[in-house]
Order: sequence, then structure tokens, then C-alpha cells
Amino acid sequence: MTGMVLAALLYWPVAVAVYFCEPKFRSKVIGLWAHFVIWLLKVACGLRHEVDGLENLPSAPCVIFSKHQSAWETIAYQTIFPPQAWVLKRSLLYIPFFGWGLAATHPIKIDRGEVRKALEDVIKQGTGVLEEGRWVVVFPEGTRIEPGKHGKYLASASLLAIRAGVPLVPVAHNAGDYWRRREFRKHPGIIRVRIGEPIYPENLKPRQMNKIAENWIRKTMPEISSAFASEDVQDVTPKTTD
Repeated sequence: MTGMVLAALLYWPVAVAVYFCEPKFRSKVIGLWAHFVIWLLKVACGLRHEVDGLENLPSAPCVIFSKHQSAWETIAYQTIFPPQAWVLKRSLLYIPFFGWGLAATHPIKIDRGEVRKALEDVIKQGTGVLEEGRWVVVFPEGTRIEPGKHGKYLASASLLAIRAGVPLVPVAHNAGDYWRRREFRKHPGIIRVRIGEPIYPENLKPRQMNKIAENWIRKTMPEISSAFASEDVQDVTPKTTD
């Protein structure tokens, strides 16, 4: 963790320096920090990852519909997927250094307390991001959910995909088995990332598209995480949205 913080402190001036550059180029430059952190996790913590299903990724920008368990995916996805923007809480951008660098990535900023306004922002800002040639990453559960549990999968990603006329790509992973929410320690091992086939918006309503993606994640999680392999898997409504 110390190495990650130091890297962020050293790299944030670079992120600020490219703030006025074209967003796609800016994302690539800022993503170099993520490549360093993933290397550091491998060397210092013995934490690696493997990705299955890269052949499923469309050639043009689309919406990533991802399981959310850890801080790991917010870093690693910058090394796995093309230049991207995330849907995130506006308040995160006010965190010194880290938030400033995050702001330079031109993310999709929302206030989760205003549900209707947040949905409008996802669609409006997300469509702009896709038109820029970047992908959009959405964590439909809204917050990190510990292994063995599922949050409520909201339909903002599906609505954006349908409005923009782009595919929705479901992604499952077991990062929470090795890097848990609010836990300092990172456990050695191999994080498995599984990318599903794209779901195209033709003849689908947002709830239908959302359910297809959610069902794929629910079906896939027991295949990559023992925490989901029992009958004790729970559906939860988290009280926090961090």
C-alpha cells in the first residue's frame, strides 16, 4: 500500500500535466500508473491475475458491466481494457492527489444521493465518452460487495448501452478473495477475470439486458470463486456506497 501511495504522489503531476490533452490520450498516459501498481502487487505481494475471454471484446467502444468487490479492479481494468472512463462518486475527485489524478481521467461524475439526476448524468456523460472513442466501465452494484454476496444490479449501464446503441459486456472476477474491502493486507494468489460475450441492444429493454448480464455474472462467480460455490450466497442491500 505504501508503494501505491508513493507512486500516486509522484505520478499525479503527470496526470495534471496532460489534463488538457485529448481524453483518449490522457487515459493512456494516466493508465501507466496502473501498470506500475499491478507490477508492484505481483512483485511485493505475489498477487497476479489471469484474464479469460478477451476475444469477446468488441472492436469499438462499449459498456463494461462488472462485478465490484475490491479496489483492485479499478486499477487493473486500466491495464486490461482500452482507454476508459468510470462511473464514480463526484466526492472522490476531492481527495488530495489521488482524486486530482482521477479527475484528469475525465470520469463520469454522479451524486448517488440524487438517483434521477445520477441516471441522467450517466446517460449524458457516458454517451459523450463513447463518442470520444473511450469505453465506459460501470459497477452496477454501486459499491464493493464482499465475496459470497451480490448487491442489487442497477440498470444504468444497460440504459446507457441501449441509448448509445453499443454492446454491454459482462465481467466477473474474484479480486475480493485476495484484496478485501477496507483491508490493508493483500493475499498472494491469482485473481481470475472472466469476460462474457457482448450483449447487443437490439430488441431489448434495459431491464432485460440488465438481467441477462446479471445472470451471467451470477452463473460465472461460482466457477472462479469458492465463496460463491455454496448455498450461502446472499443478496444484500449495502448501506454505504464507497
